[in-house]
This record gives sequence, C-alpha cells and structure tokens, in this order.
Amino acid sequence: MSGQAVTAQPFAGTWPAVPEAVADLRQRVVAFARRAGAPADALPSIKLAVSEAATNVVLHAYPGPEPGKVHVLAECSPGGLQVTVSDEGGGMLPRADSPGLGLGLPLIAQLVDGLEVGSTQGGGTSMCMRFEFSVR
Repeated sequence: MSGQAVTAQPFAGTWPAVPEAVADLRQRVVAFARRAGAPADALPSIKLAVSEAATNVVLHAYPGPEPGKVHVLAECSPGGLQVTVSDEGGGMLPRADSPGLGLGLPLIAQLVDGLEVGSTQGGGTSMCMRFEFSVR
C-alpha cells in the first residue's frame, strides 16, 4: 500500500441494546478499522473498548423490559480512528439497580487516546473514543 492515508466512508449502525448484539457491532467496527488501515496492534484495544462501551449501554441505559437501541459511528482520519457509541436511554453510567460494577469506563479510558462522555439531544449518553495512529 502507498504511504498515503486511506480515506474511508464513515461506518454507522444501530442495534438493539441486547447482549447478543455486542459481538456483531464490535466485529463490524473492527472490520471497518482494519479496512481503513488501522495497524494490527491497535485492533485489540479498539475491539475491547467498543465492546465495553456497547455493554455499558446494554447493562445501564434502559431499565425497562424492552431493549432500547445502541448507535455506533466510526470515522477514520489520517490521525486515527474515532468511535462514538450512544444510546437513547438513561445513560451508560451504572444505575443503583444495574448489575454492573462500574469498571467499564476506567477500562475504556486506559485503552483509548481520548474519551469524551456527554449527553445526546434525546437525553441519552454519547461516548466518543479516539484512537491515535497513522492510518495507512
């Protein structure tokens, strides 16, 4: 491949916020990163961070019996990869009635080069993860 950065169209998808969907969305984001030229040594961190972010949505965002949605947007640039995972529910932070331990965000923070967690216009949460590397 030449020394120029690959320009890939952004990848976007929406899945039901259920445990069975996490593997598929994780696989699709990693495949996108690979096609866009992310280095092989960055892929395990991308895979784990995306999995943790999506699992946070599944476990924490929707308290009712009906699953909500998890949205993913992945964008490549010459400086790396940005992946945003968002929900339309109560957010990714542990609720008092959640089964999680609250370890996902600290783990994600260790895997990424930049992390921003904020609110969406619909009242949910958006987690933007940046992975810095030279895309070739």
